[in-house]
Amino acid sequence: MNKKNLGEYNIRTKFITPAIKAAGWNIITQMLEEYPLTQGRVQVFGSHSTRAACKKIDYVLFYKPNIPIAIIEAKDNKHSIGAGMQQALGYAKMMPVPFVFSSNGDGFVMRDLSHPGYTSETEIPLDAFPSPKALWERWKKIEQWPADQLPLIRQNFHSDGSDKKPRYYQLNAINRTIEAVAKGQNRILLVMATGTGKTYTALQIIWRLWKAKTKKRVLFLADRNILIDQTMVNDFRPLGDAMAKLSTKSKTIERDDGTKETIRLGIDKKRKVDTSREIYLGLYQALTGPTESKKVYKQFSEDFFDLIIIDECHRGSAKEDSEWREILDYFSAATQVGLTATPKETKDASNTHYFGDPIYTYSLKQGIDDGFLAPYKVVRIDIDKDVQGFRPEAGQLDDDGNEIEDRIYGQKDFDRNMIIDDRTQLVANTVSKFIAETGTMAKTIIFCENIDHAERMRQAMVNANPELNATNDKWVMRITGDNPEGKAQLDNFIDPESDYPVVATTSKLMTTGVDAQTCKLIVLDRTIKSMTEFKQIIGRGTRINEEHGKTFFTIIDFRKATDNFADPDFDGDPVQIYEPKPGDPLTPPEGDENNKSPEPDEPENDLPGTGSGDLDEEPGDFITTTGSDGAFDPEDTEVKKYRVSGISVSVLAERIQYLNSKGQLITASLTDYTKKTVGKTYTNLDDFLQRWSSEEQKQAIIDELANQGLILGALRDKVGKDYDAFDLICHVAFDQPALTRSERAKKAQQSDVYTQHSEQARAVLDALLEKYAETGLKDIDTDPIRLLKVQPISHLGSPIEIIQHFGSKNAYLDAVKSLENALYAA
Repeated sequence: MNKKNLGEYNIRTKFITPAIKAAGWNIITQMLEEYPLTQGRVQVFGSHSTRAACKKIDYVLFYKPNIPIAIIEAKDNKHSIGAGMQQALGYAKMMPVPFVFSSNGDGFVMRDLSHPGYTSETEIPLDAFPSPKALWERWKKIEQWPADQLPLIRQNFHSDGSDKKPRYYQLNAINRTIEAVAKGQNRILLVMATGTGKTYTALQIIWRLWKAKTKKRVLFLADRNILIDQTMVNDFRPLGDAMAKLSTKSKTIERDDGTKETIRLGIDKKRKVDTSREIYLGLYQALTGPTESKKVYKQFSEDFFDLIIIDECHRGSAKEDSEWREILDYFSAATQVGLTATPKETKDASNTHYFGDPIYTYSLKQGIDDGFLAPYKVVRIDIDKDVQGFRPEAGQLDDDGNEIEDRIYGQKDFDRNMIIDDRTQLVANTVSKFIAETGTMAKTIIFCENIDHAERMRQAMVNANPELNATNDKWVMRITGDNPEGKAQLDNFIDPESDYPVVATTSKLMTTGVDAQTCKLIVLDRTIKSMTEFKQIIGRGTRINEEHGKTFFTIIDFRKATDNFADPDFDGDPVQIYEPKPGDPLTPPEGDENNKSPEPDEPENDLPGTGSGDLDEEPGDFITTTGSDGAFDPEDTEVKKYRVSGISVSVLAERIQYLNSKGQLITASLTDYTKKTVGKTYTNLDDFLQRWSSEEQKQAIIDELANQGLILGALRDKVGKDYDAFDLICHVAFDQPALTRSERAKKAQQSDVYTQHSEQARAVLDALLEKYAETGLKDIDTDPIRLLKVQPISHLGSPIEIIQHFGSKNAYLDAVKSLENALYAA
């Protein structure tokens, strides 16, 4: 057997896998081939999206299911033994393992990453691959874990028997935390972008520490009821009866799978804590209180808890003098793990001062690049009064008859101390126009300045959409802390299976802890100076739900909040920025951009919920100031407000940018972008035609170009004809005349292919061409046998009967291939 003639797959199956197995590795439980590291970045152009290729590691070796210990990158035998090392080292930066290998089937090259600064590589014979024990003992010696902590390091994560396992970054976060605890670290910070599974990660951390008996009693702290309740019935469900909520109010919650569960309580009606449980979940504000008798947490001894997980730790617990911090101080002997997407660092609040630097960070940008989070487009709207300001005429009165103070009112005044009803209606009309263009049932959140503004925006949306609101009076709802009817609809808003509400107007209540999987539109009509709050708001839309058609989302910005994209602290770029002119559609045209650089606002502290209340209170249950939506807002206190009607307002400005497959902003039109993308692989038309002619499966070429960022759907929309991929590429990238699919089908019917077959076989070929004209090449190119079961081919007989018209299966496949060649003949 000549190895040089074998492809990579055969090199792996015939040489590398047997060598791994011979070294004592269980190829079922310890060796995972083509390990999916990422899902492939979602790429957006216009209203279309596609995924780039996902990253897969040829082999990941696990000492135990929770301990990845080695990566192997394979190459065919035309390459050298070490040719895959650089690629493997790139993977090892994403999924840290102590040992990295490269192989071409002749042997292995090994690099030991467990030695800091050790970069030499060792060549190993094919029959001398190290055993699991050998690698484990070598790693264990370097890490120097205490002997009594080894059971914790080896403890498996929880598995429900399905294929669900931690993603690579979750595994990193879990293992880093476990290793830190094993080495005695008691303050730990994990930074993970919204939508990347912080609570699932928390479950696995708790599970391993709890099952290894390293931590026997656990407290999970959050500041929203919804965070506690959904966590208990979904991610934390495996903890079963060991878990209880520190609450006196029983409620039944619907799980993600549609079943329901009644929350187990850890406090009786007399506010007495049941200390027999092992794992407790509670709200900060349910455990604190204005008097010692109301401080529920003091019913536990100071050393009761071994482990405390603090969800959304950038909020109240970040402040040194907050009432919430006193809980952490009281249980100071416990290991405390902070979870946040947005660590806070201000003069008044600091996560790193308390927890230390994060032991692991998975950013929004990483999540988008890996395809686990949704990218987004930005539509920027400038309103004339926001840009130019509004100055009242001398002696002008507001709607209540009060004389308006003479000064220039700007964007930061509107909806705080200057209310212009026409501006509110203009925003509602603009948002409604976008909704009408993109889908009337797309979940939308409108962030407003305060509760009063949210209510006026709700009314404006009703007035702008009377027919939609008539279909269901919950089409638009105000969901704010002071509004029980609106808060009662929050679960329905975030439920992918619930149609209503479609639009939610809010202020602060929905900025965090709201898992809105199908939210496709976020509207910013709120001044945002805090990067923490900005990231939290953006996080409401970053979850992907492909089952419901959510692969990206749109931000409409009326307040220049998206200037924060220019801030170096922001870690995720938009895929598109667009500022339409008056009368333009709100879905941007392809091309035609203006690449201005935004300037960021001055940073300002955001202010989390304050105060303390009885059990089950949460931000929004207690209102500290008018218009605060559950968070103290000094700009709304004792401010004289004017409300003015009949002020003319209009829209200005336009800008558009796109994000390529590498996450870089570009400013090219769709045509230029397509030429550049195709040109990376094919230098000219002849180069492309030669590859197209020689490729057995044309779909492979289309997939390669899609992985580089080419989006055929956007091209079809631009061209406006039923061209297939071949003609679209030739026409747009190489300026060639094109044929429609129907024209190509008629051309193929006149080829020599037909003269070689019987009348019955020609009927089959006609049906195949009819299918091509309807849907394109892909089905014919990739699975011509399956097509025999699909109309219009299937009406000609069973698959066996149809194949008999050609004499044999191979003859049928040859005929299909000849027909395909005829479609693209010169």
